[in-house]
Amino acid sequence: MLDLAPVTAGSSAADALRNTIDLARRAESFGYSRYWLAEHHLTPGVASAAPAVLIGLVASATERIRVGSGAVQTGHHTAVVIAEEFGTLAHLHPDRIDLGLGRSSVGRLLERAGQAPAPPASPAPVAAVAPAPEPARASSSASSSRVVGGLLVPAQPALSFDLQRLGRLLRLVGFRDDPDDDYAGLVRDIQALFAGTLRAEDGTELSAPAAQGADAQIWILASTAGESARTAGELGLPLAANYHITPAGVLDTIDAYRASFRPGVLTRPRVMVSADVVVAPDDETARHLASGYGPWVASIRAGGGAIPYPSPPEAAQAAAALSDEQRALIADRTDTQFVGSPQTVVRGLQVLRDVTGADELLITTITHSHADRVRSYQLLADAWNNQ
Repeated sequence: MLDLAPVTAGSSAADALRNTIDLARRAESFGYSRYWLAEHHLTPGVASAAPAVLIGLVASATERIRVGSGAVQTGHHTAVVIAEEFGTLAHLHPDRIDLGLGRSSVGRLLERAGQAPAPPASPAPVAAVAPAPEPARASSSASSSRVVGGLLVPAQPALSFDLQRLGRLLRLVGFRDDPDDDYAGLVRDIQALFAGTLRAEDGTELSAPAAQGADAQIWILASTAGESARTAGELGLPLAANYHITPAGVLDTIDAYRASFRPGVLTRPRVMVSADVVVAPDDETARHLASGYGPWVASIRAGGGAIPYPSPPEAAQAAAALSDEQRALIADRTDTQFVGSPQTVVRGLQVLRDVTGADELLITTITHSHADRVRSYQLLADAWNNQ
């Protein structure tokens, strides 16, 4: 399970965080094997901003389920800080901690557009983060939709971003603008800190007791067939590929990983694939509960971050107000969400597993009601285990 600790309309961040602890306990009782926490900053509808903190709380509130990050955004952290935080967690909760590592996709976008944020002359206050009057734009190219083995691989939408605003946001969260950023090197440094073998450039031994000897399991999260997927393969690490965020690229991402795989931590590739899911007793009820998804994704792709997740009545109004252009912009996400009765969703997830060759599926579910969200996960677990 992947939890964003969603803030829903009419609730607070404190409510969302308490729901996370409750949901994690339920997840363990339902038989899920992992509970991962996301990292999102300055996002009105998401309370999971400090995954290491939440992981410690969730691990303390549960007994057996593995708990991890999905994912630590390495553009905002150093190898030492990541290793010491997750080493601390692993020492306290042995054989239960997963360290999912991801690159900042927004940062990569800015770099490709030649708009990587330069450090400000003085610290920018949060109030200064606002759309620029004439924003610079960057667009991704569209592709064609296809169906592979019954799985929809949608077209990549043409996305536009306010680069000036995103640059300000990235500065606030400490994004590093380093053209020599070595992602594979950062991952190797984390491995070396866990193993107690890290050395400075002059050969000096570097000691990090909080990290050394930690058994945290490292995963690489990837949305494209780029450096993250290749790094996972070259280091022999497991890969988590995003179907729920960038479904257009999931097959290419997995292919790149498998093509670059060399035995390392693993002797053979291991793939986890994410999916956005809402389950209810019947298809109609599930569609009703999932009605807020379109407006929620639209808010993300408008550049302001996820809004508090709307209730079904609010969602109906927001959905009706979406333009044809906005609907096209979110179609890849809405068309690939698995929504329906337990039987309907299980059939869809079986196709996802078979086409991608996934060893594990990573399920993320958001509904306005916490009770409906808990029930969705329970119905899915019961149906999956009774196949």
